[in-house]
Amino acid sequence: MLTELSVENFALVERVRLRFGAGLNLLTGETGAGKSILLDALGMVLGERTSADSVRHGADKARVEAVFTMTAGDPRLTPALETTGIEPEDGLLILSRELSATGKSNARINGRTVTVATLKVIGDALVDIHGQHEHQSLMVVERHVELLDAWCGPETEVLRASVAAAWDSYAAARDEREALLREARERARNLDLYSYQRDEIDVAALIPGEDDELLAEKLRLGSAERLHAASSAAYGALQGGALDGLSQAVREIERAQKFDEGLSSILESLNSALYAADDAMREVRSYRDSVEFNPNRLTQIEDRLDTLKSLKRKYGESTADILRYREEIGQKLSTLENAEERLAELEALEKAAFAEVEKRAAVLTKARKKAAEPFAKGIQNELKDLAMAATRFAVSIEPREPGPGGADALEFLISPNPGEPLKPLAKIASGGELSRVMLALKSVMSKHVAPPTLVFDEIDTGIGGRTATTLAEKLHTLGKSAQTLCITHLPQIAARGDAHFFIEKRTEKGRTTVSVVALDGESRVQELARMLGGNGSETVLAHAREMLGKL
Repeated sequence: MLTELSVENFALVERVRLRFGAGLNLLTGETGAGKSILLDALGMVLGERTSADSVRHGADKARVEAVFTMTAGDPRLTPALETTGIEPEDGLLILSRELSATGKSNARINGRTVTVATLKVIGDALVDIHGQHEHQSLMVVERHVELLDAWCGPETEVLRASVAAAWDSYAAARDEREALLREARERARNLDLYSYQRDEIDVAALIPGEDDELLAEKLRLGSAERLHAASSAAYGALQGGALDGLSQAVREIERAQKFDEGLSSILESLNSALYAADDAMREVRSYRDSVEFNPNRLTQIEDRLDTLKSLKRKYGESTADILRYREEIGQKLSTLENAEERLAELEALEKAAFAEVEKRAAVLTKARKKAAEPFAKGIQNELKDLAMAATRFAVSIEPREPGPGGADALEFLISPNPGEPLKPLAKIASGGELSRVMLALKSVMSKHVAPPTLVFDEIDTGIGGRTATTLAEKLHTLGKSAQTLCITHLPQIAARGDAHFFIEKRTEKGRTTVSVVALDGESRVQELARMLGGNGSETVLAHAREMLGKL
């Protein structure tokens, strides 16, 4: 229930605070006094789209705050809170929204910053605003099934969600299968391409790192003559002079050592050098003898390196990169080669999923058909109270192709005049009839679905006389099951309110402002007399008191 609405610097409102109660809360005032401004402000704090033009001229920002008391277990509000992760505090939800003159907006729920989208999710669950033209939504036939489902309650909503889930499974299988079929030609091209690339890499029989080894071997083979010449020269130098010189030095130091034992360390070093030189000479000779002169092998290496160069240009910078690419296309080929098998699987999945959609949709259809008659009867009974006693109302349910919302083509039918057949409501109902049908819907829904706060903006447009009295009674009755806010011009409705607010537009010091005053006692009598068209005469005042039950 909306308990408080605070508005600052919104349109013509400088600062207003309204405290609402249960039952029927009425807002009245002269035409153009700004009554709808308050509903626009309420819409803003409930997450509706709002432009920067709504900020009062000269102000930096507009701010609206709405305080709601929460009813535990509300079938509309509880899921919305769970979805958004919002938790009430002490049974309260405080929604606030600020809009700067530059168009920047920020929203909060219980002090926590939220997106405007989240604010709207919660707002839609808290308040149902019926604007002056909302009855036109009955002209959208697709909405009729939503209204019946909402009247049916949570069980039907669960059935509808079940159908939607089954449809999602079917649609996923269908879309994947259709994508495979659309891509058949491209798949064939890719299959040829990947197969060629796989075979080209496989034929090469790559070994990781072989390119580096081949380059080293190519360098050796290409330098065979120089390597042989160098090793031969080194061998000759060691054999011809170095070893002889070291041997002579060893002999000379050995003789001298007899006279000085201090030469022993030098002798040891010379012997080590002699042994090392002898080993080096043998290694150089062995290397010289191993130097290979093999032009054929050199040609093979160059051909192999050319093959690797070609593969690197196509598939990677190294043999390791090429082998990784080979693994990737191997996986792609496996997918492509199994496409036909996947197609068969998808066809089976699609068929089974569609059968499940039809099965669940049939259960939903049965629930709707069971509810259609009592729903239509309830609407018809409400219309009798709204001066449409001869009107017949029915729900037409015809089969159609299954979809996420079921397999029903559902439409409201009406016959406003006796002897006339039922015809589509959207095609034949007048504006006044649509408005009353919408009120009948709200009344019927309130008896079966715990409603949010209901707001009616001049639903009485075009209504007067006896129908106005009936409408007033209907709104008063509706207020017993749901908090109802109503902007009205009819004294019959104003007299039935549980709370009454007077909205007035004033001009002071060259600035226009909208103010709101809660009426009670004599002030309410005076407002009702004004609505009756009187000039303050005792007769009109007496009539107003009589309507209010004060005589």
